[in-house]
Amino acid sequence: MHASPTSPPPPDAKPAGSGGAVDRFFRISERGSSYIREIRGGFATFFTMAYILVLNPIILGGAEDKFGETLDSVQLVTATALVAAVMTLIMGVGGNLPLALAAGLGINAVVAFQIAPLMSWEDAMGLIVLEGLLICVLVMTGLREAIMHAIPQPLKQAISVGIGLFIAFIGFVDAGFVTRIPDAANSTVPVQLGTGTLTGWPMLVFCLGVLLTIVLVARKVKGAILISIVLMTAVAIVINEIADIKAWGLTSPSIPGNPVAAPDFGLLGQFDLFGSFGQVSVLTVVLLIFTLILSDFFDTMGTVVGVTAEAGLLDERGQVPGLGRVLLIDGAAAVAGGAASSSSATTYIESAAGVGEGARTGFANLVTGGLFALALFLTPVLTIVPMQAAAPALVVVGFLMMTQVKHIDWDRYDVAIPAFLTIVVMPFTYSITNGIGAGFVAYVVIKACLGKAREVHWLLWGTAALFLVYFLIDPLEQVLGMK
Repeated sequence: MHASPTSPPPPDAKPAGSGGAVDRFFRISERGSSYIREIRGGFATFFTMAYILVLNPIILGGAEDKFGETLDSVQLVTATALVAAVMTLIMGVGGNLPLALAAGLGINAVVAFQIAPLMSWEDAMGLIVLEGLLICVLVMTGLREAIMHAIPQPLKQAISVGIGLFIAFIGFVDAGFVTRIPDAANSTVPVQLGTGTLTGWPMLVFCLGVLLTIVLVARKVKGAILISIVLMTAVAIVINEIADIKAWGLTSPSIPGNPVAAPDFGLLGQFDLFGSFGQVSVLTVVLLIFTLILSDFFDTMGTVVGVTAEAGLLDERGQVPGLGRVLLIDGAAAVAGGAASSSSATTYIESAAGVGEGARTGFANLVTGGLFALALFLTPVLTIVPMQAAAPALVVVGFLMMTQVKHIDWDRYDVAIPAFLTIVVMPFTYSITNGIGAGFVAYVVIKACLGKAREVHWLLWGTAALFLVYFLIDPLEQVLGMK
């Protein structure tokens, strides 16, 4: 999975120009690859990221909007698979890089637990569409890279770490491993382990799933997350058949009568582009969109550069070939995800698995996208996964995102303290926006007090000012007589 960018062409690669029109279009031989390696890479990428077909419906389907409405899990599977298939194919043909796309973990948590409680699902998905359109504008104007440079690297890394802890916490809570104490106001702690102790077969499935997933990841088994979900779902099905358990939650692991079904496209087009402005203040809308953009394009930039570097595809200046097209397609994927109600789609770091198997071109995406298209017809199979079998993946994904913490210089307090606040405020307040805001405001204040105000980009000053208003919105409304 960690191929060297300077590694020699694989032994089964064909000589340049020997593969016909398709070979020349995708530059397969030119990049030292072959059809076999591209196909193998496409399969590897799919099987390492197919877990999103299970996790995205569970995360989005397990949340309620402001009006108590939930999204249908069957329709979510269809929407997730459709967007992944279409956008992965478009990236393959338009970007000619082995970069697959699907609903972004972290972003879907923002939508489910941050945005939806403030408005309807249609309004929330409309924000995703707006975010994607703005990203496309940022790409075309060059502002995307300007904003990228404005935010210090430690804060970008802290955002990733904070989202990782937040996702892990969601996994523990949704599986029932961590629960709220009923009389938390009169208790010394707000949450507890299970119901005080860990009880029940579903909890055993979760605990075994966590152990299995971490062992597979530690052994660097390709497709570790998907393997764990499949195996623990099988265990849950066996347990459910024997004991007929009712405590699984939203999804019961019952064997479907027919594993194949026609896809349900009921969620497509269910978004309201400007409905959010009628539910919350304009400032809140701006900050929510900003949060989505931060969660989306910083991860994308890192993923695109990291995967293409691993594939040895960076040019002599260390730049990604056709970066403008790649980023534009990624922005379009966010629009597509919102329009399909599957949350913002983004480029997946799991694409590195395909690169490790030899993929070097967009031809591998034809394979990955085709497999996602096939998954459209397997909804009955994908909707039997209980949360206890899927939640271990959230815990381990949290760990993987947490590894970014090692890159933060903890001896430099002017960046370490804002990074710390970004990381801890997210899970402790159950809000990604709050964590980013706390980090930005602290960074600007500390720099100013240390006489280093000139080191802060003007874009960061403006963003921190917006977050300061966001945190002080209640007293400001009282002072202005709005309450």
